[in-house]
Amino acid sequence: MNPRLLSAVQTMNPRRNSSLRITSPAPRDVWLDTLKVDPDALVTQSPAWLDSICSTGLYEDASRLYDNSEGRQWILPMVRRKGRPESLTSQASPPSSWGIGGVIAPGGVTVEDVKAVFSDLSALPFLRTTIRPNPLHGSVWAAAAPAEVVAVPRVSHVLDLDGGFDHVWMKRFNGKTRNKIRRAEKAGLTIERDISGELLPVFYELFLQSVCRWASKQHEPMWMARWRARRRDPITKFESISKALGDSCRLWIARYHGQPAAAILVLQGANAHYTRGAMNKDLAGPTLANYLLHRVAIEEACKAGCRYYHMGETGSSGSLAQFKTHFGAEAFAYAEYRLERLPISKLDQRLRGIVKRIIGFQDV
Repeated sequence: MNPRLLSAVQTMNPRRNSSLRITSPAPRDVWLDTLKVDPDALVTQSPAWLDSICSTGLYEDASRLYDNSEGRQWILPMVRRKGRPESLTSQASPPSSWGIGGVIAPGGVTVEDVKAVFSDLSALPFLRTTIRPNPLHGSVWAAAAPAEVVAVPRVSHVLDLDGGFDHVWMKRFNGKTRNKIRRAEKAGLTIERDISGELLPVFYELFLQSVCRWASKQHEPMWMARWRARRRDPITKFESISKALGDSCRLWIARYHGQPAAAILVLQGANAHYTRGAMNKDLAGPTLANYLLHRVAIEEACKAGCRYYHMGETGSSGSLAQFKTHFGAEAFAYAEYRLERLPISKLDQRLRGIVKRIIGFQDV
């Protein structure tokens, strides 16, 4: 047993292995050490990311350290809603719209690690527990998931950076993508990289333009789309992320004749994660700004020694999948897992369906 854990609050797993010790919240020093030895770890699984979630005032640290009798330790980053009894509240790894969570472990997560996590969490009294794991670990989580868990299918694209940027450029980027990047380089775009948060208002204006564009395509009332966007992703959220992560939060802006054309937000640690994108289509479309932004972000991730460049959730969008695969990204099917005391997911899906039918919403 690591002596650094002795001062932490400890509980014993009541359901499976009595030799499994669980500590919550997870000690930060052990958490940081574990991040360093998990080759697939992401910034969204870090203590700094959890701190940015908690800075909203809605959540508190509920991370869990697992320590078995053989000395193996693994961590589940997690938060719980504040101000409610456990039986009436939820916990999540992470909350909706806060990226990727799930287990980090030395050498990568195993099926036995995940089985122990499910066993532990299913014994807790929370109304709902949700986990959105690393897409690279989809098969591991599927093999460990108990029958009673709700599994929500997802698809994400990930680019393997092994071999460095020259290899990625020649062997993974599609030939048409390389040509589009060359055209973008000649289009008169200027590229800025911001790690201070100073350019977040520029990004957020482009973000709201994108929200309105998608609302028009989906037949969603503009006021509803903007309200949902500001509620889910207020600018204060991105400000807290930038403050908590420092230079791990990298905002790339492409300008055309001084006007913002497109922006991408990339979280870079041991691996890189493209987490948000936005654009002025009238400027970004003709200049192919998004292609150039991803090119410079991928090159920087390669230079930093990142193994993967996560390109985010794809869903059922064929055009989005094509854009990502042309960069060489591979589709990974995985699932978000929900442990529920009541059938919340079924009720939520039913209510969303009713609202979509009323407003004539169309998934694009």
